[in-house]
Amino acid sequence: MDVRQLNALVAIADHGTFSAAARALFTVQSNVSGHIARLEKELGVSLVDRANGGLTDEGQQVVERARRVLNEIDDIAADMASRHEAVSGHTRLGVIGTTARWLMPQLLGRLETEHPNVRAIIQDGATSTLVPNVLNGQLNAAIVHLPIDEPELVIEPLFAEDLLLLAATDHPLAGADEIPLTALDGAPLLLPPPGSALRRVLERVARAADITLRPQAEVDGVRLLASLALDGFGATIVPATAVPGSLDGAFRRVSVDGLPRRVVAAVHPRRPRPSAPTAAALETLRALIDGTGSSQHGVHPGAGALTP
Repeated sequence: MDVRQLNALVAIADHGTFSAAARALFTVQSNVSGHIARLEKELGVSLVDRANGGLTDEGQQVVERARRVLNEIDDIAADMASRHEAVSGHTRLGVIGTTARWLMPQLLGRLETEHPNVRAIIQDGATSTLVPNVLNGQLNAAIVHLPIDEPELVIEPLFAEDLLLLAATDHPLAGADEIPLTALDGAPLLLPPPGSALRRVLERVARAADITLRPQAEVDGVRLLASLALDGFGATIVPATAVPGSLDGAFRRVSVDGLPRRVVAAVHPRRPRPSAPTAAALETLRALIDGTGSSQHGVHPGAGALTP
């Protein structure tokens, strides 16, 4: 088993066919086919479904580990290259969409200035997607929202963020600038799906207040929840940064007395320690949030604000 074989398998997983994988690897199809055939012979299984395309179940298992191996090889090279010179190499970062909207332009700009040889590869997604990708090695680190319960991850809270109710101006819950938590009891709401971090926060609050959350629909994605509310489909509870402060329209942001702030955190595996490019990106991220985070509406950096 060698790196070329693993690269070929990952390329097929990413691009779908032998020919597309060959183009992505800047080689010919016969080379890709040869690498896969030798890997299949060594492992004693079929990795690629030649009839229907894509990977077999065994191929999916192997490619998951192959990604981790290849990423670790990249990180080894980056660490060694950064020992005596400026930090160089790439880091694979995940980030929840609402935070990505305001934070990524600043982070990428500052990285370009402070660490010009570091290339950040950004994946936008929900916490429920990003955390598994950090655990399986596809991502070096991610910015997610709590709570999460993963003992294999180092969790570093970054800032707290207000939660608010978002609804069209003619919605029954949008008649005031602030409403009590009890006003949500039994009211139809657009909610994140059960088990998601934000839903767990809301259910914990509802239990404490002895109220019932009634889903009008369950949607995995804070930005989509906000879009549906802005389009008048219903009311939802989202973090403050889900809607840019400059956005105007026939909607209302309503404070809900009794809603906690959500806590956004950086996570990375306990072992191995972050590569040099990842460590540089995380250091830049911390400094950026400490310096400019409070300029974002509803964002509260600092240890005093970080109560999940």
